[in-house]
Amino acid sequence: MHILVLGAAGMVGRKLTERLLRDGRLGNNDITRMTLQDVVAPAKPANIGFPVETVTCDFAVPGAAEKLVADRPDVIFHLAAIVSGEAELDFDKGYRINLDGTRMLLDAIRVIGGGYKPRVVFTSSIAVFGAPFPDAIGDEFFHTPLLSYGTQKAIGELLLADYSRRGFMDGIGIRLPTICVRPGLPNKAASGFFSNILREPLAGKEAILPVSEDVRHWHASPRSAVGFLIHAATMDTATAGARRNLTMPGLSATVGEQLAALKRVAGDKVAARVKREPDAFIMGIVDGWPRNFDAKRAVKLGFTTAEKTFDDIIRIHIEDELGGKFVA
Repeated sequence: MHILVLGAAGMVGRKLTERLLRDGRLGNNDITRMTLQDVVAPAKPANIGFPVETVTCDFAVPGAAEKLVADRPDVIFHLAAIVSGEAELDFDKGYRINLDGTRMLLDAIRVIGGGYKPRVVFTSSIAVFGAPFPDAIGDEFFHTPLLSYGTQKAIGELLLADYSRRGFMDGIGIRLPTICVRPGLPNKAASGFFSNILREPLAGKEAILPVSEDVRHWHASPRSAVGFLIHAATMDTATAGARRNLTMPGLSATVGEQLAALKRVAGDKVAARVKREPDAFIMGIVDGWPRNFDAKRAVKLGFTTAEKTFDDIIRIHIEDELGGKFVA
């Protein structure tokens, strides 16, 4: 099996790659080759029992997608995207990467023909939904994105479903919750503060909270996100029918509940490193985000999340990223 990962240098891409390399197989198939792509050079793993190629390119440049799929990878993980805050600040860049790049990729697959029909796993977002919201968004709630990022992802979902219906590919789109706690440095995602207010204090650093503590949001850990991707790549897509895009399970929590969990897990001194500094730009974006979901369909189709409480999410971060220790 040949696997192509687009956006392999990002956080989720790195963790997915690590899991695939560790397992050496995807579902019932041994991995015989991997291609890792990103606009910055993905890390090339050593001492692997099969070829791993790294490609540094902008996949939204005309001709790039054709080169990436020329060798007919069996499974394509499409994780490449401009994050929410950056897509809102740079309109042209957001549409070029998130929409034009996705369309170029799907068309590059389509024109190969000859019976080529790869599994394409597309990472969408809960940003495809916009207010006003019910108490919990169910599987029948319609797309009303209130951000350019959400609009771009919603169009990508429609393209994925139509190209799959026409038999050009076998696609599954997964709407990821906000991934928390994200390791590494802060990025330009408007949702970054959800991780910052936990990650930085656990590392002994101060963090800025730009919104009020009553802001509620939908979360899952990086460990769960990788599990979602693996299941999407191996599930029987016939069970999904024509509706190829699914909201992933997660955990609904307020910022206040996040901070309370941080106190329980790490203590008052760690939680005191969070400083309140309201940011009107971030608050304006967050006001249009969904807060809670009823992801029955995804659960029925075999998607599961590891976290039942925010304490679990924080402990997973400490275990997976901090070697079991934090700065008290």
